[in-house]
Amino acid sequence: MPNSKRIAKNTALLYFRMLLVMCVTLYTSRVVLKVLGAEDFGLYNVVGGIVTMFTFLNGSLGAATSRYITFELGRKNHKRLNEVFNVAFVVHIMIAIVITILAETIGLWFFYEKMTIPPDRLNAAFWVYQISIATCFVSLTQVPYNATIIAHEDMRIFAAVGIFDALAKLAIAYLIHISSIDKLVFYAAMLCAVQVSIQLYYRYYCNRKFRECKIALCKDKPLYKEMIGYAGSDMIGQISVLAQGQGLNILLNMFFGPVVNAARGIAYQVQGAITQFSANFMTAVRPQIIKSYAEGDIKGMMKLVCQSSNFSFYLMWAISLPICLESPYILRLWLGEYPDHSVSFLILVIILCLIQTVKTPRSTIFHACGHLKLSNIIVGTILCAAFPLAYALLRLGYPPESVFWAANATMLLSEFASALVLKKYIRYSMRGYFTSVHLRCIAVAAVSFVIPYMVYDKFLEESILRLIITVIITTISAALSSLYIGMDKTTRQKLFNLIKSKL
Repeated sequence: MPNSKRIAKNTALLYFRMLLVMCVTLYTSRVVLKVLGAEDFGLYNVVGGIVTMFTFLNGSLGAATSRYITFELGRKNHKRLNEVFNVAFVVHIMIAIVITILAETIGLWFFYEKMTIPPDRLNAAFWVYQISIATCFVSLTQVPYNATIIAHEDMRIFAAVGIFDALAKLAIAYLIHISSIDKLVFYAAMLCAVQVSIQLYYRYYCNRKFRECKIALCKDKPLYKEMIGYAGSDMIGQISVLAQGQGLNILLNMFFGPVVNAARGIAYQVQGAITQFSANFMTAVRPQIIKSYAEGDIKGMMKLVCQSSNFSFYLMWAISLPICLESPYILRLWLGEYPDHSVSFLILVIILCLIQTVKTPRSTIFHACGHLKLSNIIVGTILCAAFPLAYALLRLGYPPESVFWAANATMLLSEFASALVLKKYIRYSMRGYFTSVHLRCIAVAAVSFVIPYMVYDKFLEESILRLIITVIITTISAALSSLYIGMDKTTRQKLFNLIKSKL
């Protein structure tokens, strides 16, 4: 059965890390945007995206690594664990080399020939691109170590390193003011140094803490073939993530230039902060889902998946609602001046993430059972359609927001397609699933929206007082709706008992 206490403990540790990092990120983003300007801020966001375009191979292998390590840990097969780790490490080094070559050839051609970059910033953008490649290389070979930490559910190390990461970014926000070299290049170089330092420490920690992280040449050819084959079956899914992320970002650059990329970057920074609430919960839950499947507890796994989908959505919604209502005022309060389209981008990105939040726990089942091919072909193809659809809309003269219309439409359609494909591998009631997850989430969102919107729209003028009142009312409204509409009586009573025991 899933270990609820461990999930709660790990979620709490990850939330502590997230709150610290989020506060620092929001502060440093204001400083960086002010110092760099919208144009350079947009360049930093889009130039690194060219490198990211080639990392879909790593995304596939990263998912495979996480699945295999967690699966063998659930079986308590330590010898196999070491073999899986070493195979993953070797393959990731090979992928890092391939991606570096692609980035320095095809990527460099795309950088010079297709990107919209002001001529006077071309040299700085080039160095940012090279720094992004170096950061990417180290990150690619780091995946097996992070997968091991997550599989062992050792979230304390993430919380500890999060403190260092936050303090380092605060230092960078100060140093960027006094830097005598190009501020964009300096900012990229300092972030690279911090990321490499963190990843080297994770490796040191894993080598001391987990015996399966000892490097040894593994000659198990079937395991290489099995893991690469698993990753290959997940590749379409990774390409679809890329198409909806950096692919759309590059389209915005090609049609509108780096200032619009800055607006998109701001929206995704806010999105990244708020999605951590549900993402941290899922980081703690995901190993339990995979282990439940490995132990044959399908009923317990499906119950955990449904509850995870609901709770992830409720957490995300409680934070998203006041941000969506007060987004113009929040952006002014946070950044002062902000690029055009930032508000509309932010709201559309949050809607996209709310849809994805419901989908993520169920998608973990495909990784647990290893049946990825059909799901990725169907769901991945639907998601990939966002790129040509967005391109067509932009060619027809539609505004920048149209790229997110395309992303939201394909994400919603893929949600129903994914649930249908799952029936082929797991016996469950789709009607029961949609009732307990989707209808509950829609009901919670609809009911909890009414009163906050009335307060926002009818009774108060824009001010810090209205923001505070909106946050309080939305929190209460979302909490009560989640408790009495979003949970059944048994789950609600367990939650009350847990709170009473802690108090």
